[in-house]
Amino acid sequence: MLAIILFIVCLAASSIGAVAGYGGGVIIKPVVDAMNVMPASTISFLSGCTVLAMSVVSLLRSRGNGVVLQLKTTAPLAVGAAAGGLVGKALLEMVKQQSDENMLGFTQSFFLLLTTVLVFIYTLKKNQLPSYQLHNMLVCLGVGLVLGIVSSFIGIGGGPLNMALLFFCFSMDAKTAAKNSIFIIMFSQVASLVSALIQQTVPAFNWPDLIMMAAGGCVGALLGNFISKRINNQAIEKLLIVLMLVIIGINIYNLFRYGMAVFNP
Repeated sequence: MLAIILFIVCLAASSIGAVAGYGGGVIIKPVVDAMNVMPASTISFLSGCTVLAMSVVSLLRSRGNGVVLQLKTTAPLAVGAAAGGLVGKALLEMVKQQSDENMLGFTQSFFLLLTTVLVFIYTLKKNQLPSYQLHNMLVCLGVGLVLGIVSSFIGIGGGPLNMALLFFCFSMDAKTAAKNSIFIIMFSQVASLVSALIQQTVPAFNWPDLIMMAAGGCVGALLGNFISKRINNQAIEKLLIVLMLVIIGINIYNLFRYGMAVFNP
């Protein structure tokens, strides 16, 4: 029964994520956290695997849809994000070793809430703020590095941060930013998975859960690409705002739940 619920969650999250450039992890992580069915480290790992499956299918399916990958900027961003993902993973393991799962969940929920609130404020105000078109490869690598560290540490693919940075640093429209965001997410998740396998830090998990979550991610990617072709940039931006409000609400709940376990054991 749990595997079926996880499939539905990942299907819905990945469908929305494929449209909005979120990858789905930023939805999957807090929702499964709120279900209280597995440890925080296991949720992060399974969420990352789901996002990887979703991003590969989404990019393959979106070929020839008229929205281009701006590889001159996105490729170094992706490389930086992959490297940053390894650093973020190491920080995550450090916190995990020095505390328990409740403290890990509390820390991740706090930083995910903080990040989402900041991105939400920027998204509302972005038309009143300047945007840039950065081309320097080292700058792109640096931006990607920071992006990867934060995203990996809080256990998401990086969707909200990716979109905000692609809007701000590269003046992309919503559809272009969404596709390039998913490309960056794919790179960072590959690096994170390979690192976990090499360092043998993969947490305990149930294979049926992983299979159903990855399947939900793949089907969601196909559905999301179908929807994306039928809506415009303004609709995607409105979807981003609604999504962030939902994510903020779920993370406030998770922060309270983990906080009660940490500070009132």
